Amino acid sequence: MHVNITKSETGNNKGSSSALVSYLEKENKLNEHIEYWFNQERSDIQPYEVRQTIDGNIAKLAKDDAKFFLINISPSAKELLYLKEQYGEAGVEGYLKDYANQVMDAYARNFKRDGVTGNSDLVYFGKLEHYRYYTYKDLEVRKGLAEKGDRKPGEQMHLQIIVSRKDKSNSIKLSPLNNSKGKNAAHSQKVGQFDRVAFKQQSESLFDGMFDYQREIKESFKYANTQKHGTYEEKQEIKQQQLLQQANIHFQQGGHYHGKGLLEILLDGEQPYIAPPMPDARRRKKKRRGPDHNQGYRM
Repeated sequence: MHVNITKSETGNNKGSSSALVSYLEKENKLNEHIEYWFNQERSDIQPYEVRQTIDGNIAKLAKDDAKFFLINISPSAKELLYLKEQYGEAGVEGYLKDYANQVMDAYARNFKRDGVTGNSDLVYFGKLEHYRYYTYKDLEVRKGLAEKGDRKPGEQMHLQIIVSRKDKSNSIKLSPLNNSKGKNAAHSQKVGQFDRVAFKQQSESLFDGMFDYQREIKESFKYANTQKHGTYEEKQEIKQQQLLQQANIHFQQGGHYHGKGLLEILLDGEQPYIAPPMPDARRRKKKRRGPDHNQGYRM
């Protein structure tokens, strides 16, 4: 599960949302799939309603202030296939929209602001997209393997959510890109204490809880974040957790390690047995050098 918060796909969130709304209508324009906007109240919202509402909810925001943000929710191909197995091709869309509304509920609570306790206190609109398209930035386009605008293969369903900088009362500023962690009480009271790491972990946990998804450690946000930002000790700890999870999965499937059960492995701290790599047949043995090996080539 990949959840990311940006300013805008179009690169500017300090003016009207018109360009972004128009960009996110691309599938409708291509007649790929007619898809309405949604939020916690409705699932039949028209694009003009999105523009008017977002652009009208900007009280006391300066010219150079951000007016809205874009949240991208992208399940992995594995997660999408799991959902399709559970709910069928058609059922996935509705469940993903329900999930997105729950993510926005977590988004609101993450600010820790009085008067902002759930998604009903936000102004936001979501759009489910079924495909992704190649751009000039993609390696396949630069290599001539695909053309700009071509549809990318594989499971690409994802959600884009435009959320207003101001709350529903149009009186509270909410910025998910501020770096406050509550250390400065006055600043935190003004802009909130949004923790992006906690928000991404909450979004992942929501998915796992709603859909009974058994997530492997190696596909978790914690694992990816630790590999990128963690200390050596933290990386070793999560590696051990991953090995134990693999051992548990193997044991539940009827496997064993040296004749031991999982409990014995956990008690004595032994790591699951990993067979040594097979010898490389291409690797040649070193030739025994003769007594004149340092004399160079003979003429």
